[in-house]
Amino acid sequence: MPTCKALSIQGLVAATHTPFHADGSLNLTVVEKQAAHLLAGGVKFAFIGGTTGESASLTAEERQALARHWCEVTRGSELTVIIHVGANCLADARALAAQAQSLGAAAISALAPSYFKPGSVAALVDCMADIAAAAPELPFYYYEIPPLTGVNLSPSEFLAHAAGRIPNLAGIKFTSSNLMEYQLCRAFQDGTFDLPYGFDEFMLGALALGATGAVGSGFNFAAPIYQRLLQAFAAGDFVAARREQLRGVQIVQVLARHGYMGAAKALMKMLGVDVGPARLPNGTLATAQVDELRRQLEELGFFQWL
Repeated sequence: MPTCKALSIQGLVAATHTPFHADGSLNLTVVEKQAAHLLAGGVKFAFIGGTTGESASLTAEERQALARHWCEVTRGSELTVIIHVGANCLADARALAAQAQSLGAAAISALAPSYFKPGSVAALVDCMADIAAAAPELPFYYYEIPPLTGVNLSPSEFLAHAAGRIPNLAGIKFTSSNLMEYQLCRAFQDGTFDLPYGFDEFMLGALALGATGAVGSGFNFAAPIYQRLLQAFAAGDFVAARREQLRGVQIVQVLARHGYMGAAKALMKMLGVDVGPARLPNGTLATAQVDELRRQLEELGFFQWL
């Protein structure tokens, strides 16, 4: 059991974009608009500096500035901030974790080092324990995302080994399509650990297996669709729930055709929240590509779904 104040993630957690100026520098003035946009869509949790936040393309100083600004903007609001602190350099991850605790964040999360990868569950636990110990008062979530880290170790085995090693372990941010492992994690210690699900496209499947919260980039620009999905699932209306889930899949499919990160940021601008370009190596859409993206989204019916 976690020894720190518990955090149960319910509903939607938006994995937020990091806003940039046209020249690629941080544009922190946009954070206030991002936060207001999330609250207007009924989203009460923000996951800062993760994959959607392009954390791997930010310096440690930029990540600290981003975390600081989000905590300042949301202080006293209904928005709960979770900060991703994972990094290839564990010293950087520890510093980010300690800062998150000092800022009053609600929780931290960390993905595994992905250049020099932990080669065993024991090594993965060692890495996560090292990071979590830097913020002992905060709930800690291991960030499972094997498609991007290349770390293909069993998350259920991670829980079994980490439960006794990481006092503030709250659960796993489970961004994997392996729903067999998700069930094993859910069953561990009779569901003691929190397991917010991290793939928008499979959210309904995770709900059917007991998920109560989800973390996703789609909740930035399509929160109404996923709110209806949650409502339909809770009401037992699976026809409606499947319809909303398919809409989410179709949106991702359109964005992916143009390069997901750049297209998602272009879509945010269409919705009145200009988070700027993507940072290399992610691509940014040219004007003609943005026009084509809008046409395809209109053809899909996206703007009527909101």
